[in-house]
Order: sequence, then C-alpha cells, then structure tokens
Amino acid sequence: MEREARAKGTAALVTIGEFARSSRLSAKALRRYDELGLLRPALVDPVNGYRYYDGTQLETARLVAWLRRIGMPLAGIKEVVALDAGAAAAGIRAYWAQVEAETAARRDLVTFLVDHLSAEEVEMSQVDMDRGTLGTLGIRYAAQSDPGAVRGTNQDAAFAGARLLAVADGFGERGAGASTAAIDALKPVAQGAVRSAVPAAELLNALEDAADLAARAVRDAVAGSGAPDESGTTLTAMVWTGSQLGLVHIGDSRAYLLRGGELFRITHDHSLVQSMIDDGSLTEEEAASHPQRALLLKALVGGPGQDGPARADVQLQETRPDDRYLLCSDGLSAVVDGTELAGALGAADGPDTAVRELVALAHAAGGPDNVACVVADVVAL
Repeated sequence: MEREARAKGTAALVTIGEFARSSRLSAKALRRYDELGLLRPALVDPVNGYRYYDGTQLETARLVAWLRRIGMPLAGIKEVVALDAGAAAAGIRAYWAQVEAETAARRDLVTFLVDHLSAEEVEMSQVDMDRGTLGTLGIRYAAQSDPGAVRGTNQDAAFAGARLLAVADGFGERGAGASTAAIDALKPVAQGAVRSAVPAAELLNALEDAADLAARAVRDAVAGSGAPDESGTTLTAMVWTGSQLGLVHIGDSRAYLLRGGELFRITHDHSLVQSMIDDGSLTEEEAASHPQRALLLKALVGGPGQDGPARADVQLQETRPDDRYLLCSDGLSAVVDGTELAGALGAADGPDTAVRELVALAHAAGGPDNVACVVADVVAL
C-alpha cells in the first residue's frame, strides 16, 4: 500500500535528473537550492529521499539558471524569484545597473593604473617641472548645510578644512547620525595625508581605507535603529595632500569642477535613474521627474547588503591654480541645473559667497530637500 501511494504521488512529477535536463541546472545545483530554500522539490520520497519536481516549477528553475549566468548572488535570486514579473524585472534591472556602475569604477581605476605605471617617470618629471613653474598650491574653502524650505530636520552634513572637503546626505531613521559619522571617520585619514609628494598608489590605498572606515562608522551609527538597512548616507569627499586631490564617492551626492569657465561633473551617480540614462532608456530631462529618481544602487548603510558592504569609488584628481570645486547633495543638484550652477560658481568672488548663493538658489527653486555644499578654490601660494 505504501509503495502504491508513493507511485500515485509521483505520477505527475518528474525526477531530479529529468528536471535538471529541462531546466539546464545540474542535479547538484538543484540539491543545493533545495537546502537553501531557493527551489524546493514538489515531493521528497520519505523512504529513499528521491526528489521530484512539478512541471510548473520549470519556469522558475530556468529563471534561476539565467540569473546565475549573469552572476547574481543566490541571496538576490531568492528575492527576485519570489516577486511578480514586473517587480522581478525591476529587481534585475537594479542589480545589473549596480554591476555596470562597479565595472565603470574598475575601468577608471584600470585606466589610471595603466597610465600611471607605463608613464611614471615621465609624469614625475612633469610634476617637478610644474612645481618649479607654479610653486606651492593651496586651497581656500567654505561649507554650508541647510534644512531647505520643506523638511523639518536636516540629515545633510558638510565639512571643509585644510585637508578634507566632504558632503553627506543621510536618509532613514538615523540619517543625520550616519552622515555625520561618515565625515568624522575621514578626518583622521585626511590629516595623515600631509606630504605634498604622496605616491599615487599610496594615496589610492589611503582613500580605500578611508572609505572602509566611513562604512564601519555608519554601521555603528545606525546599529540601534529599528531597520538598520534602511538608514545610511551618501558620501562625496576630497582629500587634499598639498599637490593633488583624492576623491571618495558613493551615492548620488556630486562633485563638480569649474575650470576655464566650464563646469564638469567628476562623479557618477550610483542611482537607478543614472543607470537608465547610461543605457539609453531615459533622458536627463525624464530623469528629473522619474518616480524612482531617489532610488540608490549604492550607499553607506547599516546592514552589509546581500553582496557585503558597497564599495565607494576612489580616484585622483589633477589640480590647477584657479580650479574651483563644488561638492553638493542632491538637494542642490536636483533642483538647480548645470547652467545655473556654473553661473553662480563663476560669478562668486570666493568660496563663502559661492556657498551662500548656491543655497539661496536651492531655496528659490522651492528648497524641497536638505542642502549641503562645499566650495573650494585651488590657489598658487
């Protein structure tokens, strides 16, 4: 009787071997996904432990196989396969946008390393010539953080000092603490970068360490909140060594350079809408009113995330006398366009005037969000 019942129970099912062939997943992978609760069999024979699958599970299994082929971690796949088709598509898009953003950051680093290693001697000679011509460089700076015209609290933070320029845009229950903690974590690292001839590789390593310190500080700052994964901050910061600027960036706060009257954005937003702009599915104009324009792909948050802590972008920035840098949260960049930013930066007689004018522009545009901005001038001493 027991054997007959088992036969009836498996009549409409297929064995793990048949299911593996149809789904393009190995039997070993299917057993692993069963253990993880990702793709459980429809029936496990209580006597011999054989696994049987229902034909209706085939579509899910094939989706799992495809997601593994694009490199999605199992934790992410488990979340995606539990969603309806529309939400699953959005989840896959967000994952791939993050992959492309991280690939772009690695590509920039590879370009730097190739150029640095293949032309090191030439570059050092040029640096020596430039120093002889330009003399010592320094920076003048100002910072301001403002709650805006709508928000009752201010979760943005801004800091400007002789070695560190930084803005951070906090979010969630403990966003204010997260933004402050991220910047405070960078101050000791910035103070250590006091030599004017810090080797490029050494400075990049220091920036990586600084980003790791900031990530740990944010996790500590939001650890006691009800949902630590939902609290965190962006961070855009520059460390001044006396001859060069090192950039640390994660999130959608921004860094701009005004040089020769032209404004350049030197950071790349880690946001869903930026990824859609990059792949051509959204224009800059459409992004400004997109309902998911605030959705970040990377930030410093309380939890580790499914792939571990998000990595900040780090890079080195060439400096010249009369360069003017702007670091700002999206409370400014989202409501004041590039033409206005360039006009205000170009017209201001100094960093103090510039930050006041930029905050005023954000208020004139409605001030819907907190605003943080830092302006710094590179000057020949």
